[in-house]
Amino acid sequence: MFAQFDISFFLLLGLAALCYLTHNNTVTFAVLLLLLFKLTPLDTYFPFLNKYGLTIGIVILTAAMMVPLADGSLKIGDIAKSFTTWQSLLAILVGILVSWLGTRGISLIGAHPTIINGLIIGTLIGVAFFKGIPVGPLIAAGILSLLIGKS
Repeated sequence: MFAQFDISFFLLLGLAALCYLTHNNTVTFAVLLLLLFKLTPLDTYFPFLNKYGLTIGIVILTAAMMVPLADGSLKIGDIAKSFTTWQSLLAILVGILVSWLGTRGISLIGAHPTIINGLIIGTLIGVAFFKGIPVGPLIAAGILSLLIGKS
């Protein structure tokens, strides 16, 4: 009986409750989706989700960011204005920096997979207690790579 006790189920359930109580619907939904996978035959897809989930998520996020371009609500004039103010130019530079940090983060996670545990815990604390959103692990890994000298 004790051998069947699955601590990960209760950790996910507790995390779902915590995220629900802190009104973080995105993470609540993600955890409930994982619980659905865990409690059904969909658990056979965990290796696929582990291997390709990040890429699929980035593709969806990137597509969502480009909707204004695709639907025509972002005009060429709007894009040109992005180069006319210091705030917009700074935003472009920060965007470049963040994408570079994300690349370093992916490299660091690939080289040292155990680091992801700390990144996940830190992100979950930020989400649960500081009303953060869970977009930070790759950037956090990139910043960590700068701090510990890994790329």
